[in-house]
Amino acid sequence: MTESKGRPTPKRSEAAKRRGGPVAPPPANRKEAAARLRAQQADGRKVLKKAGADALLPRDIGPVRALVRDIVDARRSLGPLLLPVAIALPLASATRAQGFIAIVTAVWITTIGVVALDTLLAGRAISRAVRAQFPDETKVRSHVSYGLLRGTSIKRLRRPKPRV
Repeated sequence: MTESKGRPTPKRSEAAKRRGGPVAPPPANRKEAAARLRAQQADGRKVLKKAGADALLPRDIGPVRALVRDIVDARRSLGPLLLPVAIALPLASATRAQGFIAIVTAVWITTIGVVALDTLLAGRAISRAVRAQFPDETKVRSHVSYGLLRGTSIKRLRRPKPRV
């Protein structure tokens, strides 16, 4: 038999009072709906910019994720190099200079190889650190994926901000 919750179920009117004011009317058109959505997203970004412990996204919460962030932020990563080289590739092909295109393509392939090696080393470092500090953690792969994704982003644009 289930145990009682120890209080009576609130009446619908009492629950409505606790929730707040009346519900806003639906938007009249798509333009108004888009404006409301933008305002709502801007409010959410303001909260996240403060980056307090309560403003973290669900994927960023926890001591293991904090450890992973610190590991990734403490080391220099080659992942952010992919973006400028990827932009250079179509620009080079627009010049139609075959020698230049060949050089940029070689740089692109080399960058992919170097970033793959860097990613492998970073993944092993994250995995070792998580297993050493949190031996009963079962989702090590998930934490490694989180760290590698963070490692490919530009350091200044990372949220939450790097502590290290």
